Amino acid sequence: MITGGRNLVSSQPAFSNDAKKLLVCTGNTVSVFSTSTGLQIAELEGHKALVTSVVVVPSTTPAGKILCYCWTASHDGTIKYWDFSVPELMRSINAQFPIYSMVIPGLLSQPAESSEKPSDLFAYVSTRAFKEQQGEGNALCWQIRKCNLTKSTLVGGVTLAESQEAQSITLSSSGRYMGLCDKRKLRIWEIPAKDSDQAVLQKIRLHHTKTLSTLAFHPTERIVAAGDVTGRILIWRGVGEQNLPSGNKQRNEGLVKDVEERPGVRGNDDADSCTTRHWHSAEVKVLFFSSDGAYVYSGGKEGVLVVWQLDTGKQKFLPRIGSPLLYFTISSDPSLSSISCADNRIHLLKMPSMEVLRSIQGIKLRSTLLDSFDGSSEGIVFNSATGLVAIRSENYCVQFYSLFDDREVSEVQVCERSHQPADEVTVVVNLVALSPEGSIMITVETRLAEEGIGGLVCLKFWSCSSSNKDFSLSTVVYEPHRDSGISSIAFHPSRNIAVSTSWGADFKVWVGSQEMQQKERMQNAGWTCHSVGSYKKKPMTAAAFSGDGSVLAVAAERVITLWDPEKNILVATVGESLEPISSLAFIGKSEYIVTTSQGSNAQVSVWSMSKLSVVWSYKLKIEAVTCAIDDSLFAILALGPKSFGSTDGVILLFNVGDLVPAAIWLVRKAKGASLAFIRGSPNSEGGVTDGKSVQLLLAYLNSDHEYALFDPLNSHTHIHKISRGSLTDLEETGKFGYASIYGDLPEFSLEKKQAPLITSVPSERHWETLFSGPSHNLPPLTKLCSLFLESLLEKRSSAVE
Repeated sequence: MITGGRNLVSSQPAFSNDAKKLLVCTGNTVSVFSTSTGLQIAELEGHKALVTSVVVVPSTTPAGKILCYCWTASHDGTIKYWDFSVPELMRSINAQFPIYSMVIPGLLSQPAESSEKPSDLFAYVSTRAFKEQQGEGNALCWQIRKCNLTKSTLVGGVTLAESQEAQSITLSSSGRYMGLCDKRKLRIWEIPAKDSDQAVLQKIRLHHTKTLSTLAFHPTERIVAAGDVTGRILIWRGVGEQNLPSGNKQRNEGLVKDVEERPGVRGNDDADSCTTRHWHSAEVKVLFFSSDGAYVYSGGKEGVLVVWQLDTGKQKFLPRIGSPLLYFTISSDPSLSSISCADNRIHLLKMPSMEVLRSIQGIKLRSTLLDSFDGSSEGIVFNSATGLVAIRSENYCVQFYSLFDDREVSEVQVCERSHQPADEVTVVVNLVALSPEGSIMITVETRLAEEGIGGLVCLKFWSCSSSNKDFSLSTVVYEPHRDSGISSIAFHPSRNIAVSTSWGADFKVWVGSQEMQQKERMQNAGWTCHSVGSYKKKPMTAAAFSGDGSVLAVAAERVITLWDPEKNILVATVGESLEPISSLAFIGKSEYIVTTSQGSNAQVSVWSMSKLSVVWSYKLKIEAVTCAIDDSLFAILALGPKSFGSTDGVILLFNVGDLVPAAIWLVRKAKGASLAFIRGSPNSEGGVTDGKSVQLLLAYLNSDHEYALFDPLNSHTHIHKISRGSLTDLEETGKFGYASIYGDLPEFSLEKKQAPLITSVPSERHWETLFSGPSHNLPPLTKLCSLFLESLLEKRSSAVE
C-alpha cells in the first residue's frame, strides 16, 4: 500500500540549528526537508495521531558540532524526544491529554555553558481535559498544563475556559515570556529564570474590543504586538512594568490610571501605550518581530507579507504570494526564513530581500469555498495511465500531482487573476476532465453573476505538448449550452471526441480537428461542435462512452439513453431509476453500466445493455464510483452509518456478474472523497513500471486529500513507504563567508585554453551562415552585400580559345 498527500501547514515548522533542514508536521509524522533542495530526506514516525508541535533543541558540542535533537507533541497525548539526524526515537512521555500546542521555555533561557548541575526541563502545553465539578459531572475545559520533561511527570495546570477550543501558546525569543489569545484579551506569563514544579500563575491581561487572533513578543524590550480578526495590529509598549516581578516596582499608581499618560491603553491594563496599525482587510494570521526588533512581519488572507518599521510605521511588501498566509518562521541563519501558506505550500525566503528561493509543495487541500458552490467532487480526476491526479483549487488553478512520487508535477492556470481574499471570488472552476492518455484536458469555469448580471459559463480545451508536458489553451467556447450550466464531461476512449451534458436538456459532441505534423511537432488546431442531442427536454445529468467508443450513454434525468456518437442517432433507452441519475459509467469493455442516484432514494444500480433492464441494485448513499478499463471489476465508495465508529465510509469491490462484494474496506473521511483504478505499480524509484507486469491498483483520496494506493485483489498488501524524493540523506555543501553572499569565485587556470578542433564539414550553401555570429565580429555591410550577391550567382568556368 502507498500512502501520501499529507498536510504540510497544519502546524508551524521549525528549522534545525544549522538551518539546513526544515522539520514539518505532516499528519502523524514529522517530515524533514532539505532547505537547499526542498526534498524530503527523513521522517520521524511514532505518533499515533496528528503532530501539533515540533521544538528543536538549540545544542552544540564543545567541538562545535551541531546536534540534531527535537521534541514533538501530538493529539495522541504523548511528547517524544528525537534525534532527527538518524532518525531515532530517544524518549517518550505520556501527557495523558491531547496536546494542541507546546512550548519549552527552558531551551531558550538556559545558559550555553554552566558549571552548575542542569535544572529540570519543563514544557507548557495547551490541551482540553475534563474537569470534575461537584454535582454537575464532567465538563470539557481548555487548560494550560505543565510537564516536567526530565522526570516525565505532570506538575500542575491552569484552567482558562470551559467548552472552548484550545489556543496556541506563543513563546518569546528569550524564553522569558509566554502568552496566548483568549477571545478579546491577551494572557501573558513570565517564566522564572529557574523554573520549578510550581504551577504557572496568571500575571497580566491586555484587553481589546475585537477578537484577537495572533500574538508576538519583542525580542529585547517589553513590547507586545497582537492582530485581530478585522485586520488591525495593536502594539503595547511597557507591558508588565507594574505587575510582573521584573518590572519597575517604584512606579507611581497614580500615573497608571492617568489616561493621558497611557494613550490607547484600556482600563487598568499594565502598559504605557498602545498604538494601532491597519493595512490588512481581514484577519491577521502571521505576526512576528525581526531578530533585532526593528521590524514587524504580518500577513493574512490577502496573501501579502507586510514588513512594518516599528518606530515609523513605514511598510514594505512581498505581494502576489497567491494564497493566505499561516505561519512565518525564522532560522538561525538571518538570511533564511520560511512562510507557510494555506494552499499547502511552504516558501523558503531569502532575507531581507524576501526573495523566494524555493518552495515545498504538497497536494492541494480541500476547498470549502468550492464545495459551497457545487458540492461535487468532479474537480478531482485521475489519470489511470500515468498515476496522476488533477485537483482544482481556489486560485483558478489545476494541480497535477503524482500519486507514486507524492509530489507536484505541474500546475495549470485556468484563469489569470491576482490573488484576492476568498470571500471575493468571482470565478469558479466547476469541472475538470482528462482524456484516457492524458494529452487533452477540458475545464469548465463559471463567472459568477453580480446582482444577477454578468454570469458566464466557459468551456476550455487544453492540449499537452509531448516535449515539456505542459498544457496550452487550444479552444475556448463561451456559453456552450446557451445560458445553462454543464453537468458532466466524458472523453472517447481512443479518439479526439468528447461530450458535454447540461442542465438545459441537451448534450453536445465535440470533435478535435485533424492533427498536423509539421517539423516533428504535433499541433492541434482546435475543437468544433459535431452534433447536438436531447431527449424529451429532460436535463442531461451524466454521460459515458463504451469501452470501444461505439455507444454513447447519456442520463436524461431518470432514464439512460443510448446514442450512436457518429450519426447522433438515438439507439435505445434503458429503464427508469427512482431518483435522477448523478453518474454513470461502462464497466470495462462489458455490456453493463453502473449508475448512482442521490436523494431520499439513493441507490447504485447495474444495468444490462443487451436486456435493457436493471440486473441488481443497492440502496446506498454513493460518493464515488470507478470502473476498471480492461476488466469487469468496479468499486464504489458508500457513506456508512454513524454506528461505524471512527470510520464513516466503506469501499465495496464488485465483479459485474456477482451482487455480493468481492472485498470490503472501511475508510475514514469519506464525505467528499474520490476513488479510481490506477494501472501501474511502484518500482524501486517510485515510478511506474511498463510491460506486462503492470498491476491494477485502487486509489482512495479522502476529503482531506490524503490518499492510499493498494492492490484490491491482494488481502496482504505490502506497505511501501514513499515520499517527495528519496529518503536517503542528501550530501549538502554549505557556503560560508564570501561565497554565501556573492557566490563562488570562478576557477582560474594558468594554462592557456586551446581552441577546439573544427571537425564539422562546411556546408556547400555557405551563405546561410554568412550573417551568423556576434555583431561586433561581422565585417562591414559594404563587404557583406557583395559577398552575399556573389554567393547567389552560379560560377562558370570559361574556356580560353
